[in-house]
Amino acid sequence: MVRLTMDLIAKNTGHKNRSEEDFGQYVQKLTHLNLSDKNIDSIGDLSFCRNLRVLYLYDNQINQIQNLDFASNITHLYLQNNRISSIENLSPLKKLEKLYLGGNYITVVEGLDKVGELRELHIESQHLPPGEKLLFDPVSLNSLAKSLSVLNISNNNIDELEELAVLENLSYLKAVDNQLKHMKDLEGVLKKWTKLRRIDLTGNPICQKPKYKDRIIVQSLTLESLDGKEIQEMERRFLMNWKASRAARQKSNERKTDEQAAKVESCNFCHMHLIVIIFHKGKIMLKLTLRSKLRCEDNW
Repeated sequence: MVRLTMDLIAKNTGHKNRSEEDFGQYVQKLTHLNLSDKNIDSIGDLSFCRNLRVLYLYDNQINQIQNLDFASNITHLYLQNNRISSIENLSPLKKLEKLYLGGNYITVVEGLDKVGELRELHIESQHLPPGEKLLFDPVSLNSLAKSLSVLNISNNNIDELEELAVLENLSYLKAVDNQLKHMKDLEGVLKKWTKLRRIDLTGNPICQKPKYKDRIIVQSLTLESLDGKEIQEMERRFLMNWKASRAARQKSNERKTDEQAAKVESCNFCHMHLIVIIFHKGKIMLKLTLRSKLRCEDNW
C-alpha cells in the first residue's frame, strides 16, 4: 500500500530531482493536486500545501479521512471509490464547497456540522450492509440547511425523503435507483423545497404510480427538469388548468350532493300497509291490502 506524503507528491509531479527549496516553493503555490488511482491507503502530512484548492484522491484505498488540518483553503475534495466508512475530520475545511464521497462504505451522513459553506454533497452508491439504507444525522442536515444546493444520494436503498425537507436551498436532488414508493410523502417534501429546479428519481417504484409526472409538475412550480427531461411551460399551464377545472367540478358535485340530500330529507315519507280480513263462520272470505303513503313528520 501507499501513503500520501510529500515524497509521493514530488514523485508524481516531476520534481523529484529538484532541490528541496525549489520543491518547497512549488508545493506552497500548488492549488490543484491529482493523485487519483495511485493505490493510496492513507493520507500523511501535507502541511506544506497550504494554498491547495482542489484535491483529487478518488479511486484509491483510503479508509480514513485524516491529516487535513492544513487544508483551510480547499474548496473541492474528491474521495469517491475508496474504503471510507465514516465522515470525519472535516472541520478545518472552512471553505469546502464540493465533497465527493460516492462508492465508499459510509452508512450515516454525519460529521458535517462544522462545514458551513458546503454547496454540493455527492454520496451515491455506498457499499451498505444487506437490507440497510443510508441514514442522515439531523445535526449535520440542520447545519447544511441554508448552504446545500446539490445532493446526490442515488442507489442507497432510501425509502423516504421527509428528513431532507430542512434543506431549504436545495436546487438539485439526484436520488435514482432507491426505494421511494409513496406519492403523498414526496408531495409533502416538494412543498418545502421552494428553490428546487431539478430532480431525478429514475428507477424508484414511485415512477410507476399513476399520474406520477403530472402530480410532481403541479406540486413543484419551480421545477424545470424531472428525471432528466425538461418541463415545458405549456405543459405546466395545461396541468394547472386541468387541476383547477377538476377541483371546480369536484366542488360543484359536492354542492349538488348536499342539495339532493337536503331535498330527500325534507320529503321523507313512510309507507303504511292496512290489511282488512273479512271472516264468515270462522273462515277467511276476503283479504284486502290498503297501501297509504304518509309524511313521517305529520303522522308519527
